[in-house]
Amino acid sequence: MATASIQGIGEVERKELVAAGLRAAVSTGVLIATYYLVPVGTRHHVHGIGYDIGVAVRISVAAAIFITVLTLEIRAITRAKHPMLRAGVAMAVVIPLFLLFFAWTYVTMSSSNSGAFVGGPLDKTGGLYFAVTVFATVGFGDITPHTNLARLLVTFQMLADLAVIAVVIRLIIGAAKESTDALGKGVPDDGPTAVEGPPTT
Repeated sequence: MATASIQGIGEVERKELVAAGLRAAVSTGVLIATYYLVPVGTRHHVHGIGYDIGVAVRISVAAAIFITVLTLEIRAITRAKHPMLRAGVAMAVVIPLFLLFFAWTYVTMSSSNSGAFVGGPLDKTGGLYFAVTVFATVGFGDITPHTNLARLLVTFQMLADLAVIAVVIRLIIGAAKESTDALGKGVPDDGPTAVEGPPTT
């Protein structure tokens, strides 16, 4: 069976490497497809405390789902045969999911209040584009938050971005390294060392 040696991962069968890459690509593709296929209810010119509570509820539900998925992915890493490969798949799930949650919230906020962002109501591509630009700290200025609630949400994403980079990614990589080290310690040596008998005279 053809194998490849990758630093930090060790000897990996090529089919396992390909399978991990395909799984990562499919996971990202399914998340993006779901984002585009699920319809957004249109409720223009919704204001007041109910509107604010609705945004807060969406963010709370998204955070709960994100934490649950992150927990399941870390658990899967600790049980994987090749933890580093599994960590790559986890990143392909966790980071797009994080961005899509914010994109979805921006789109639903814009559909309820067309004045939430400068540049008019956001469609799904516009919401995803804006979420990615905030994550990448690339401010083009073509889309900017206009209402205070939109500004608070963007500020929250900025802080969450820092948490993802400083904590979540490190947590995933750390779990993979610990599992890899544990697997390495569990590998037996080349064989038991023969016990030397007493010297013969």
